[in-house]
Amino acid sequence: MRFPTLLLLLLLSVQSIKAQTDSLDIKIGQMLMVGMPGTSASDSSQIIRDIKSGKVGGILLFEYNLNAVNTIKNLAALTSTLQNAAKIPLLISIDQEGGQVNRLKTKYGFKAMPSAKAVGDSHSDDYATQVAFTIANALQLCGINLNYAPVLDIHNPNCPVLGKRQRCYSSNPDSITHYAGIMIEQHHQLGIKTVVKHFPGHGSSLNDSHLGLVDVTKTWHEKEVQPYQSLLDEGVIDAIMTAHIINRKLDSSGLPATLSKKIVSDYLRKKMGFKGVIISDDMQMHAISSYYGLDESIRKCINAGVDIIMFSNNIKGATKYTPSNVHAVIKRLVKEGKIPMQRINESYTRIMSMKVGGR
Repeated sequence: MRFPTLLLLLLLSVQSIKAQTDSLDIKIGQMLMVGMPGTSASDSSQIIRDIKSGKVGGILLFEYNLNAVNTIKNLAALTSTLQNAAKIPLLISIDQEGGQVNRLKTKYGFKAMPSAKAVGDSHSDDYATQVAFTIANALQLCGINLNYAPVLDIHNPNCPVLGKRQRCYSSNPDSITHYAGIMIEQHHQLGIKTVVKHFPGHGSSLNDSHLGLVDVTKTWHEKEVQPYQSLLDEGVIDAIMTAHIINRKLDSSGLPATLSKKIVSDYLRKKMGFKGVIISDDMQMHAISSYYGLDESIRKCINAGVDIIMFSNNIKGATKYTPSNVHAVIKRLVKEGKIPMQRINESYTRIMSMKVGGR
């Protein structure tokens, strides 16, 4: 089911929700992006029960969600099953940058998808368009409507998680803006939303935030936000992902950007003027989970101004991050007054606006 065809269903769903006296559960559910186990789902699956109960508004797919046999057909069947269980159409998402961050590999029947660095080094708009179309077309065939790409970080060959993995287009902000714009346009042509990342800039880092705290205070430069501002001014950004990095140039307290109101609300929203959806990077990454408790990280993240909170659920034994538990934590924090209802309403409005605005 193509994303634009969900518009009528979504509008009808919104009217139904408005008729309900207490939609807090639904609003919180729309703020949750979660990973799921397995390559299929049925009425007995926990993820289907969570979707039907309104506890989940988005799904994050990984390579382990791909059936090795008839991959495209089976993945399309999975995403269709998930969508059919939802009262409000889901954001079904994936990290499909190309290169080393590539879930949809050739061994599963997909076309080759080169890295962002290969695109930037080509200095060819035709090549960039071809690669971007290949990626977007694969997502469309599989029923995926949200891609965590393109990367707007600057290329730094010493950055272990980005530069060394060829995930950045260039060290030149103008080149990043140009090729990222092509990537976004090709996705939009096929009705797929994109999430640019990792704000306010992870490229200058010398460490990996998957593994622990990363401080870019000494290496970060304001030019790292130039691609965001340029694409924002062009009006093509659907959503922005925050980085779990410390940047004391923007927040002297040392909070990771995902948890920082100064970076998310004061800098990105007020100074730069972004009014769209902000998505956290995975809250189970060690830069967050090893230093902040579940309640604290959720409270800080939502109060900072993040709209969609991501939990990959791809870590064994991490049962506390289930959709039901996270949903319950957020609801309790709202009831206790630790998260203002206004913040829930703001995020819900932005999320629904992005979903209704299907291209």
